[in-house]
Amino acid sequence: MSEQPRRPRKPGKPYRRPQKDPVRILAFEALRAVDERDAYANLVLPPLLRKAREKEGPEKFDARDAALATELVYGTLRRQGTYDAIIADCVDRPLREVDPPVLDVLSLGVHQLLGTRIPSHAAVSASVELARVVLGDGRAKFVNAVLRKVARDDLDGWLERVAPPYDEDPEDHLAVVHSHPRWVVSALWDSLGGGRTGIEELLAADNERPEVTLVARPGRATPDELLGEEAAVPGRWSPYAVRLSEGGEPGAVEAVREGRAGVQDEGSQLVALALANAPLDGPDRRWLDGCAGPGGKAALLGALAAERGAFLLASEKQPHRAGLVARALDGNPGPYQVIAADGTRPAWRPGSFDRVLVDVPCTGLGALRRRPEARWRRRPQDLDGFAPLQRGLLRSALEAVRAGGVVAYATCSPHLAETRAVVADVLKQHPGTELLDARPLLPGVPDLGEGPDVQLWPHLHGTDAMYLALVRRTS
Repeated sequence: MSEQPRRPRKPGKPYRRPQKDPVRILAFEALRAVDERDAYANLVLPPLLRKAREKEGPEKFDARDAALATELVYGTLRRQGTYDAIIADCVDRPLREVDPPVLDVLSLGVHQLLGTRIPSHAAVSASVELARVVLGDGRAKFVNAVLRKVARDDLDGWLERVAPPYDEDPEDHLAVVHSHPRWVVSALWDSLGGGRTGIEELLAADNERPEVTLVARPGRATPDELLGEEAAVPGRWSPYAVRLSEGGEPGAVEAVREGRAGVQDEGSQLVALALANAPLDGPDRRWLDGCAGPGGKAALLGALAAERGAFLLASEKQPHRAGLVARALDGNPGPYQVIAADGTRPAWRPGSFDRVLVDVPCTGLGALRRRPEARWRRRPQDLDGFAPLQRGLLRSALEAVRAGGVVAYATCSPHLAETRAVVADVLKQHPGTELLDARPLLPGVPDLGEGPDVQLWPHLHGTDAMYLALVRRTS
């Protein structure tokens, strides 16, 4: 059979293989994991970066590559709401009809254009090359067209176009400008109170990269030892806190590797310290952490209890998280025990403890700096799911403490339905209790409100938005 003559090649540019960019491919993979598996970036990104550092050749990461990948992932997640509004203005279909992988590439590109100092031409070019690698040439053309539209203006110009005027709809304006769901803006504003300035500062703080804060566990490490590390500066409020400035790596700190120190937000440290220093009537021998996972507060409480010769029981419902607690407490100088138990079905006798901490599960709206994807994942109805558990844990804590002892109710959410509403409802059912003024137990910390409970804020205190109420059982 005779061969058919080949068709002449159409004139035009020769085909060019897409250029693989390991940094942007890794950032894309992290965003896909967050979207597809409901993963958290702070859990997905470290192993991806570690694997990239271990590679040989041109795909091996250095410190600058890791920093850029981290900025691309977290910056894109934090500003997702803003970028979605901008992309929606540049496409001819509803955003829900854009394939999620395409939307991830677009969002990464928009962040480079509007949220970094990367030159516009480089941001577009790199994003199109990424699209060619992970999506194919056809959809890369779509990415190119959209990003060229985005590149025509800066962030302020786009916000003026896509955000409704503040005077017409304050909450929706803030939601678009500061990239929070509208219901979260409303809830935070209710809890914070006040006018426009405070809520804007809070929302802006949620979009800042948080510092890494270490805790020197008493009797095992000292702040001075940690301050000897490069890029370390003293904490603001906790006597055991040390902050690592940008670029500081906790894993490089010997005391952290040995478990004598740990990574712990300063707000979390203050909660543990307030309980440890609350005045008691009677003995001070037995302490309970009723929701101990993953173990940061338990490790600090255990070290403080050891200094007084007190025993700590750390209880965590989930066995794998109880394992993390045991690891955090390993080497504690004083007596302790870790158990896997449900705090609402106590494995201990009533009135067994002098001090009790319940840091209850919650929506996590106080840690949006560290887990930016949580703001898009949570829904208002989630509050209904947490409410019975939060009340049940506080009731069990009040039953576990003896008369004269103190319970600390804490949660990493400022939502009023998870803080004051829970405490008020439970205390109505326990007349033999009284709220203590927690403010004097956070010495030197300003802007603590009217009390007796305490709400910490990222924009005021540089901490997660931890809530704390101290309750003494009087009978």
